[in-house]
Amino acid sequence: MSNPTAFEVRSLYRSLLRTSKQFSAYNFREYATRRTKDAFREHSTLSDERRIQELMQKGLKELQVLKRQTVVSQFFQLDRLVVEGGKTGRQKGNEGGIVRQKDQGWD
Repeated sequence: MSNPTAFEVRSLYRSLLRTSKQFSAYNFREYATRRTKDAFREHSTLSDERRIQELMQKGLKELQVLKRQTVVSQFFQLDRLVVEGGKTGRQKGNEGGIVRQKDQGWD
């Protein structure tokens, strides 16, 4: 790839952001978005053609990694477990009020 144009750089930036939005987990999604924006912001004033080309190659590799990781993350989606205090243990008492006692061992 010879000297990358501004269009190619913007295209890579948009592709990285679009791919990072495909993560199912919020933390991964936000991390990838923040990392992309920070990297492009850091190198926005760069004018050395060779360094820009190196960064473009690195960005393309990162895009491939992001695409692979978004697919992998979709395989391992887990249902959220909600644990609430409720009626647990054995019921004690005869009438009216229910008093619950938590089991303390294996029967």
